[in-house]
Amino acid sequence: MSPTEILIAVLIAVGIAGIIVPVLPGTVLVLGAILVWALEIGTSTAWVVFAVATTLLAAGTVVKYLVPGRRLKASGVPNRTLLVGGVLAFVGFFVVPVVGLFLGFVLGIYLAECARVGAARAWPSTTAALKAVGVSILIELVAAALAAATWVVGVVVT
Repeated sequence: MSPTEILIAVLIAVGIAGIIVPVLPGTVLVLGAILVWALEIGTSTAWVVFAVATTLLAAGTVVKYLVPGRRLKASGVPNRTLLVGGVLAFVGFFVVPVVGLFLGFVLGIYLAECARVGAARAWPSTTAALKAVGVSILIELVAAALAAATWVVGVVVT
């Protein structure tokens, strides 16, 4: 492996770690690392690898928002509660960078459900929100792992 490929591998690993522990923009870091590799190699194979990785990461990003949202609606969490969770997630992102996104979302769900059904019955909706956040992270992790595997195949082929 060349020094560039080692650096790219480290950046991809850091990106995947950033998905598991949301401190860094993991998906963006993985995609950026593969883009740098494609620019460095410059072959059509490298660009195909980049295109496949981009498709996987984009699909993962779309699915990570669709699937948890549907699960929350199926568990009876109304749109208004999701809106409150989304607003507090946005605020939380700036109050406690990155991690606040998830904390704000769960807190928003809990507070909205407390107002709607009372504190005693708000916990099932909050639990569903926590599961949705976990599923979202898992989906993003799988997409990044598939993109990383695509890059490894590209490195072997080139």
